[in-house]
Amino acid sequence: MKIACLAGDGIGPEIMAEALRVLAVLDLPGLEIREADVGGVGYHRHGHPLPPETLEIAKAADAVLFGAVGDPSCDNLERHLRPEQAILGLRQALGLFANLRPATMFPGLENLSALRPEIARSIDLLIVRELNGDVYFGEKAIRTLDDGRRQGFDFMSYAEDEVRRIAHVGFKAAQGRQKRLCSVDKANVLETSQLWRDVVIEVAVEYPDVALSHMYVDNAAMQLVRDPGQFDVVVTGNLFGDILSDQASMCVGSIGLLASASLGETRTQFGTKGLYEPIHGSAPDIAGQGKANPMAMILSLAMLLRHSLGREAHAVRIEAAVASALADGVKGADLGGSAGTAAIGEAVVERL
Repeated sequence: MKIACLAGDGIGPEIMAEALRVLAVLDLPGLEIREADVGGVGYHRHGHPLPPETLEIAKAADAVLFGAVGDPSCDNLERHLRPEQAILGLRQALGLFANLRPATMFPGLENLSALRPEIARSIDLLIVRELNGDVYFGEKAIRTLDDGRRQGFDFMSYAEDEVRRIAHVGFKAAQGRQKRLCSVDKANVLETSQLWRDVVIEVAVEYPDVALSHMYVDNAAMQLVRDPGQFDVVVTGNLFGDILSDQASMCVGSIGLLASASLGETRTQFGTKGLYEPIHGSAPDIAGQGKANPMAMILSLAMLLRHSLGREAHAVRIEAAVASALADGVKGADLGGSAGTAAIGEAVVERL
């Protein structure tokens, strides 16, 4: 089993170290870990945020564990040299098209949510976001019209095969949960969304055990704060998924607890090749101070074990250890506590 560990910038190395401590406790036989530079550190050391050697290591691995990228000293570089381009390059090179972002309210943390505790308590959902299409990847430009006015445009589109493959991911995810899938679109206005809805309905025939519903994105945003407990799995496009997944994270109360997985169609001998990362950024303001909460990084490791290495039992153990630590009051500053990075990692290790 090969894992590429790309710690990246800011707090990335600190939280990655704690995830690797957890991985070491599991003592998996035949595990090979290779570390490499990425992001701002990749640019400063190699002249590019995604150095060729790093990309080769990622391609050769069964899974990629990713910390965070973002370095203020790189803000004035040309766009293709900025740290954030590393993650886009990895998604493209590894064919990662499906982003899985779970949002679950841990018992005892309801008061940290922006929602009322009795509402926040019901949050247990998974957002499945398409990563490679939509308005983000369509033709775009700023042009000058004949009358001298500037106009910006971005072309939104999805081909039916792109919708079909992400729909399958959504339905399969729902089969492993509560068997309810909500497809979010804007079919009352956008032709792209009408095609999306039509194709999802076609795919649904292959999953008779999953209850399919549809919701316009504006209503979905409202329902996430009104009654988030109604959602099990949500499948949606790149633009809508970007917005809704961030909204869901804040309904939970802290981005320091949320992991994510980006998956493709490449199969390994153990599962599906993917890239796993916490949803927070590099937090350069607290980097090197031992203040970062590593729980999202550790939970990303759990997702890696589940989806890419086929180690469901180990994934469950990690998730239970994190939940136990939180229940015992082990909280970082993002949760109103005082536990540092190493102390949080140690608490999880002890419970394993």
